[in-house]
Amino acid sequence: MQKHTKTLLKDNFIYIAIAITIAVVYLSLIKMPKLNVTIKFGHLDKIQHCIAYLCLSLSWLVSTKKRIKKFIVVLLCIVFGMIIEVLQHTVTSYRTGDVLDVVANTIGILIGLLVFNKYSKKKSYN
Repeated sequence: MQKHTKTLLKDNFIYIAIAITIAVVYLSLIKMPKLNVTIKFGHLDKIQHCIAYLCLSLSWLVSTKKRIKKFIVVLLCIVFGMIIEVLQHTVTSYRTGDVLDVVANTIGILIGLLVFNKYSKKKSYN
């Protein structure tokens, strides 16, 4: 089963990375609906940013592992996160850019790099 899944995903990681990128852009720029549920957890949105950018960086690191240096992928993900924050501030009237969101994005990207490095050492991708 694991071999079948690996074969199925082998050439499709780039499509997964593109889909995650589109999802991050969409979720970052849409007007979020007001929820009647109150969650008492400070900075929940920062955790969401961290998880989203962890997935983003990990998907791009896996899909480009033999073609692009990891440093470039990480740098591009960080710049992408900054661009999204600027777009939220300039293009939308219902979202605001936040420096702490950039920090949360960067932390998620660096965690993604750590996970990738840990996994790639075991699988000898480097």
